[in-house]
Amino acid sequence: MKPRLRQLREYSLRDLLVVGLPLILIVVAGFWLASRYIQPAPPKTLILSTGGEGGAYQRFGAAYKDVLKRYGIEVIEQPSAGSTENLARLRDPDYAIDAAFIQGGTARAKEDDAIVSLGGLYNEPLWIFYRADLESDNKALTRISELRGRRIAIGGIGSGTRHLAMELLYANRLNDGNVRLLDLGGLELAQAFAARHLDVAFVVGPTESATVWTLLHTPGLRLMSLAQAEAYTRRFPYLSNLILPRGAIDIANDQPPRDVHLLAATATLVVREDTHPALIDLLMQALSEVHGGPGIFQRPGEFPRAINADIPLSPEATRYYKSGKPLLQRYLPFWAATLVDRMVVMLIPLIAVLIPVLKIAPGLYNWRIKSRIYQRYGELKFIEAEVEAEPARQTRTEWLKRVDAIEHDVNRLPMPLAFSDMVYTLRAHIGMVREAIENRLPPQTPQCGVLPPGGQETLGAAQRVS
Repeated sequence: MKPRLRQLREYSLRDLLVVGLPLILIVVAGFWLASRYIQPAPPKTLILSTGGEGGAYQRFGAAYKDVLKRYGIEVIEQPSAGSTENLARLRDPDYAIDAAFIQGGTARAKEDDAIVSLGGLYNEPLWIFYRADLESDNKALTRISELRGRRIAIGGIGSGTRHLAMELLYANRLNDGNVRLLDLGGLELAQAFAARHLDVAFVVGPTESATVWTLLHTPGLRLMSLAQAEAYTRRFPYLSNLILPRGAIDIANDQPPRDVHLLAATATLVVREDTHPALIDLLMQALSEVHGGPGIFQRPGEFPRAINADIPLSPEATRYYKSGKPLLQRYLPFWAATLVDRMVVMLIPLIAVLIPVLKIAPGLYNWRIKSRIYQRYGELKFIEAEVEAEPARQTRTEWLKRVDAIEHDVNRLPMPLAFSDMVYTLRAHIGMVREAIENRLPPQTPQCGVLPPGGQETLGAAQRVS
């Protein structure tokens, strides 16, 4: 392609690069800045601290595992002694854990806590089992104060059962001086009762708990119905008074043979604040699926529910209780909904930068092209002004050479076709200035700077035209 034809292009690639590259860098910087605040893709694993062998926490942890597996999330269960140990794990920044079961009443919020609750999951009744031979004259035990002098299992160290048992025993002025406290819990309680190493056992958990179910069907054991249950709820606000209806365990065998008054805390699932929001959304769906059905102590849809008595409720959980499943997850697979959600967060600030950039870019491009024309107009204007002020400073030939140089430069400008009219207009004005110089200065420049007749008016006219 010939040099002149190369100049006749629709766009100037050089100018596009000069204008476009800085603007592209601005967009890239905005994209990078947005990426600093966007959540990464959700992890493929969730570490859940559950509870002891045979306990409800372990059972429900396995249920969550089945639900989240459908979404490609692996739940890694970590057994523990119970609620108190779970809380300690959550508060330890060096312990690798995402979520844990917490028994209501065992947690007290701290200012530096980085944990949030997903709401109440189910009622956790306190079951007090005792050996039937402790009754005198077939009179059932109905008050905790009647356990003075007995061997009492209060759960393992770190369990929520132990925490609740100690509060109730102390409220009845029972301690190591007048009772024997044993750190026993789980399925080993049945063996301890059978070996007559134990008189009373405190157990916290739903009827589905293997430990509770085993003790309910162990011959020779009785379940205490607390005559003062309502009084305890006034002293310990996190407790509620539940009634186990007669025959609720086994209608055919009339178990229990009478209504039983129990105390109950509320189990919660607690997560760290930095747990990925997408995982929290999945956990909320798992909670609804696992705990939303009917039970002996709950109606359908009663759980999970929004409570934050001990630990603040997660923002994601609050939104779920108000609006249900996230909109995108109602119509898209989990991975697709998560990807779209992240992209939207990225696109919002990107568009905020891109829109003004797109508005500015054409103006900058036009200004850069036109600035070359304006620069030559400026040079031409200076020549015209100099000729007007000091025509004798240079010869006629020297003035014309300067004008010819501007014209030569203009002819070599790489100018897009859209601006060709400005080039032709400039060339016409160059011709007018050349003509004015030729009229103002004859071939032999007059001495002492004397101009020929009419020269002043001709140059002034050319100046006004330009």
